[in-house]
Amino acid sequence: MAAELLKRSQTAVADTWAIEDLYDSVELFLEDACRLEQMVEELKNFTKEYLTERGAHLLEYFQKLETVVTLLDRTLCYSERNADVDTGNDKYQALSGKMMGIYHKFATVTAPMDAWIVSLEEEKLQQFYRETKELCNYKVTISDLRRLKEHTLPPELEALLASSREMGTAVEKAYSLLTDADFENPSVRDEKGEIVKVSSGRFVPMLESGDKNVRRETFQAYYARYEQYKNTFAALYEGKAKANFFYAKARNYPSSMEAAVDANNVPKEVYYNLIEAVHENMHYMHRYMSLRKKLMGLEELHMYDVYVPIVAEETAEITYQQAQEEIGEALMVLGEDYVRVLKEGFENRWIDKYENEGKRSGAYSAGCYSAHPYVLMNYQYNLDSEFTLAHEMGHALHSYYSAKHNNVFDSEYKIFVAEVASTCNEALLMDYLLKRTKDKKRKAYLINHFLQQFRTTLYRQTMFAEFELLTHQMVEEGKALTAEALKNLYYELNVQYYGPDVIADDEIAVEWARIPHFYYNFYVYQYATSFAASMALSKKILEEGEPAVARYLKFLQGGCSKSPIELLKDAGVDMTTKEPIREALKTFGELISEMEELSCQR
Repeated sequence: MAAELLKRSQTAVADTWAIEDLYDSVELFLEDACRLEQMVEELKNFTKEYLTERGAHLLEYFQKLETVVTLLDRTLCYSERNADVDTGNDKYQALSGKMMGIYHKFATVTAPMDAWIVSLEEEKLQQFYRETKELCNYKVTISDLRRLKEHTLPPELEALLASSREMGTAVEKAYSLLTDADFENPSVRDEKGEIVKVSSGRFVPMLESGDKNVRRETFQAYYARYEQYKNTFAALYEGKAKANFFYAKARNYPSSMEAAVDANNVPKEVYYNLIEAVHENMHYMHRYMSLRKKLMGLEELHMYDVYVPIVAEETAEITYQQAQEEIGEALMVLGEDYVRVLKEGFENRWIDKYENEGKRSGAYSAGCYSAHPYVLMNYQYNLDSEFTLAHEMGHALHSYYSAKHNNVFDSEYKIFVAEVASTCNEALLMDYLLKRTKDKKRKAYLINHFLQQFRTTLYRQTMFAEFELLTHQMVEEGKALTAEALKNLYYELNVQYYGPDVIADDEIAVEWARIPHFYYNFYVYQYATSFAASMALSKKILEEGEPAVARYLKFLQGGCSKSPIELLKDAGVDMTTKEPIREALKTFGELISEMEELSCQR
């Protein structure tokens, strides 16, 4: 691990994503951005009288809107990808700001049109479909708009709400710049005694160190910076929670959570079922922590000990090339076409591979309808990074297939299913790696990694979801989200989820300030539900073969042609019940038993 990060300008082109596939130069991008502004302005020519007069007029609107949305998607992708790999670059931040301004203008301009379409009488709309057959190409989009009729405001109020969104995003932008650009990363000594800066990308890998002192010092130093600014973080989070509740109330929802899940056409019961099912099976998590304490030979198991592998890995590093090869082999069960597209992404620079100075932390995949997906990585040469790469390429191929089989509107699958393809890739990679190894130590290491996926995805993300739900309920009840209130709540949740064998160190109370997903408006629960769904789907793929693969690929191609719940039902999983959660946690229990057995044999 290098002690110093490369500047963006020092990064090898082969290790960066092909931003030139969008635009060869900033000048060409600005030309399209200018053209886009004019096109957005021209949408104002559609009056209510004209739009609702004839089916042909409504078709004309959607055809023009499709052109605008496609260009908006492309220009936004260019500006955001540049901004994310160099957050300290003022030029790129300015381009990002410019595009967000255009985006919010677009939302403001089109908000009244959405309201007019929603207000159309059903009989008249059906007449439009009969008279103008081509309009049926946009039927899914129109139906999804009209599904929210009781939560749609009069056109002038919709325009006002839309215009306020730009102010609403200031909170998460401030959070991102504070954590990614302005913070001074703390320095600690690694296992070799060398001083290393603890960046966001290096934090968890350093907690995986076999040296307890490195883990403890990293943990304490990293959270000290969040503790230092705890009141600022509390104010930012409270601002976001209040904004969520404001928009929920404006649209006649009783709570922020219900507004968020309904936007994705997901019943609120799915959220409650997840938390309840995990609470009913908390004993598995506590059992895992007890096993971890025993196998690590620790008198005390601290929060900074829960990332380190129970079994030391034989190979010190997993190269990026090795990760690509193993992922490709593991996913061959999904068929030739899936692997062809996967290799296209690997070979044609869909991926920005390594961490550099000022680069956004973490990993993500961003689809682009008129180009190809873009995957941001901060690869760290370990098993976790290999699984992260498989995860993000699952997103990327979901976006690829969805764009290929749908118009630009229907290609944007709902967030609820967004994590299914990614975690399914991880499950298939784990199955492949486990089947390849005969070595008991290696197998134990892999099972531990799988156990960690259950801890970090099913339990930890559910804990995040519960924190998000409870904090928003506090706001809805008029309570203040002070730093101490947030710390106390978060601390108690950690005690509850991790159980009696883990010492909940004081520093963990401020971990909520480190989680950027708390600014995504009830996003995190979907990691847990998607993990459960992907466990069920991967099992069917491995056991049934071609029929299950065909259903799964159809799911990837589905976009938002159906509700996310219906798409998953067609693939073979019913997320309106607790059963997928229970079955996934049952598997967790079986893996714990297998680890216990392996530990006795070593």
